[in-house]
Amino acid sequence: MSNTATNTASSKPAGRKPPAAIRISDAAAQRINDVVAKATKPVLGVRVSVSAKGCSGNKYVVEYAEELRKFEDVVEHNGAKVFIDPKAVMYLLGSLLDYRESKMESGFVFDNPNEKGRCGCGESFSV
Repeated sequence: MSNTATNTASSKPAGRKPPAAIRISDAAAQRINDVVAKATKPVLGVRVSVSAKGCSGNKYVVEYAEELRKFEDVVEHNGAKVFIDPKAVMYLLGSLLDYRESKMESGFVFDNPNEKGRCGCGESFSV
């Protein structure tokens, strides 16, 4: 068997991408598009990262993304772009980024299957 056949057999199928680190709900995509359109400076989307804060150990951070940083993944849905900090990927795999509004609060929320616990106020999580 030639080297070409051997290499082809071990390569990934053409056109198949690995699954995205996170999924974005329609509500989150709409809110991202709204805040990007209203930004006072040019932004590409939002960046999601995880910082070591809070009583449970980790906190989600959502902020404007002005540029693509080295090694970041970009997930798009309905025109909204979410830039994933490479250090946060292991915490976020399989998560759904959503946006919820109620009479008492509104904001981005994460449905994260990796969470093992949350603090009482819901601001931080542990894995």
